[in-house]
Order: sequence, then structure tokens, then C-alpha cells
Amino acid sequence: MTRLTRAQQQERTRAAVLAAARREFAERGYAEAKVDRIAERAELTRGAVYSNFPSKRALYLAVLLDSVERPDTAAAPPSGPHEALGAFAYAWLERLPLAGDTPADGKLQLRSTAGLFDDEPGRTASAQLTRLEALLLALALESCAPEGGGRPRLVRTAELVLTMLNGAGHLAGTAPGFGDPFDVARACEHLAGLDLADAWDPPHLPFVAPARPAQDPWEPPAGLPDEITGRPAGFGADGVIAVLGTGRLEAAEEAVRAARPGEQVTVAVVTGDPAEIGRLARLRIGDLTACLRRVFPSGAWPGLRLVVDERAAVASAAGVPDPDDATEAAVRVRAGRIVFRAHGRGAAHAAAVAGGPVTTGPEESDG
Repeated sequence: MTRLTRAQQQERTRAAVLAAARREFAERGYAEAKVDRIAERAELTRGAVYSNFPSKRALYLAVLLDSVERPDTAAAPPSGPHEALGAFAYAWLERLPLAGDTPADGKLQLRSTAGLFDDEPGRTASAQLTRLEALLLALALESCAPEGGGRPRLVRTAELVLTMLNGAGHLAGTAPGFGDPFDVARACEHLAGLDLADAWDPPHLPFVAPARPAQDPWEPPAGLPDEITGRPAGFGADGVIAVLGTGRLEAAEEAVRAARPGEQVTVAVVTGDPAEIGRLARLRIGDLTACLRRVFPSGAWPGLRLVVDERAAVASAAGVPDPDDATEAAVRVRAGRIVFRAHGRGAAHAAAVAGGPVTTGPEESDG
């Protein structure tokens, strides 16, 4: 018999723990699950479980993350926001539990993290991840909106859609079988026709300190995936690298809206707690982008890259020391060098506008 390498043995142990944990969580739910029972199910010691996952919450998040499907098929472009929202809603609603599912198994199927984080860092990260989700959906919707008269900002529409879908998910978790998901999807389609007077005019941007000129080498890491497309994230193009902690993800829009046409913007998500907050970020981002990929082609986010930088590889390359959940820093890269740096509130915007005129992003719609 071939002897397993240490890495192979560790992977086998991890897989056994995940399989046992999924059964335990499906039968008893997160609150009533016990690490000792998970170890017993996996025929391992309690220490073996904790050597792979530092807490029950980290293990639960790993189980949810392990169930996320990542389609790599290219979607045909939707004809417009109405069709896109309906298709996105159908993809999202496929996870809803059925009437015969147990509450615990239903939460696993929903990949629900409701009630999982009752501390301030977790709640803040969850709120900021929702803002990032809305931005990603909005940018895809804006890409397929009619061009006549200028494309409006659709972030508020995306926020309303996510509110409806998450509400449907909450109801399905507490009252399985309630409501018709097809009705919810049709309602999401109609939201595309609402005029929400969406505008992009953050009051703090005129007061943001300008980025500082620099002349530093840019040696980006290799092998990190772009969460939007699922392909390797390329860092070779000129553009902006925004390093944002999970408590500052709303600042991603500042770089996106100020970027010049055709320019690449990379958002690197960092955290001081990769085991829990990091897994939450990968779960939420991976779950949403899996649905988006089924509806929108990769060109729906022109020039945008999104990486979850749990090991701070991008942050280190950008010269951002000790990144954590409150980090907000950005650099502008040109011809393989960092030519501008910014740090603190508004850093993503400052780096995006450095060295050139400001672009305003989508035109505002006055209805």
C-alpha cells in the first residue's frame, strides 16, 4: 500500500471532519451541534478537529463554503435588466428548502449565516459584504441597460432585489414551503422598471486627501483567483489596486466610479480573522458570484477584478502593512511600478483619480 504524504493525510482528515460536521449540523443545527460528536462521527480526536478548524463557527462556515457550486459556463448576455433580474432571482432561489426539509438541513441548503455572528466585527463584515454584493449585481445590471440617455446607477435597485431575496430565504427557513419562488422572481423582474432616483455623490469625496506620488516596484502575487470570473486574477495591467478590510468594502464603489474608461480596478478583500471573517467573505462572495455567472457573461464587469486576500499577498505587494478589517488603502500601478499611494478614508477614490481627470461613472437618470 502506498504511504500517504503528510499533505494527503491532512487533506483526508479535513475531508472527514467536513463530512461528519455536515451530518451533525444537518441533524442538530448549529446551536446544538457538538464538536465532540463531530470528532466521534469522523473517528478522530477532538484535537484533530481543532487542528483543522479553530472553532465550531469556523467549521460551520467551512461546511457552507464547501457546498457552494462555482459554474464555469459562459452565460449569454441578457437582453436587459428585466430579464437579467428574473434570471438572477431564479438562480438565487434554487437554494430554498422544501416543505419536507428539517429546519437544520434547510439552513444548510440556504447557506444561511443568520444569527451566526452576534459580535460587532461579524455584524459589520456582514453589512459591508451586502453592500459589495449590491455593487456587483448593480454593475452587471448597468452593463446590460439601454445606452440611450446614459446608463443609470442601479445600486439601489440591486439593494432592493437582495432585500427581497434574503427575505424570501428567511421565510423559507422559518416556514418551509411558504410563498411561490416564481412569484418572487417575477417581482424582481418588475423592480428593474422602478425609478429610484439613484445618484452617486458621496459628500466626503471632495475632502479626500490626494494620493502621494511614488516610484516603487510592483511585484504582484500569482495564483489568486478572480472571484467574479473564476479565472486567475491578472495584475499586469495598469490601473488601481484597492486593499479593503471587510469593514470598509463599501469603498469599492469609489474606485469603480472614478476609474478611467478601460482601466482595470482590482479590489483585494483583507481581514484580521481569516478563519471566521475570511471564510464568511469567501462564502458570501462565492455564493453571489456563482449566481451572477449563470446570468451574466464575464464582460459584464469590464475591468473589475475581485480577490479575497486572506494571506495578505496582494496587500504585502502593495506595501500595506498589517492589514485588518478596518484597512482602506490603494495604489495606482503604471508600467509595472506603483506611481501613487493613498491610505485612509477615500483612499480608493484618491488612487483612482490620481494623475488624471475624474470620471463620473454612470450618468444620473432624472426619470
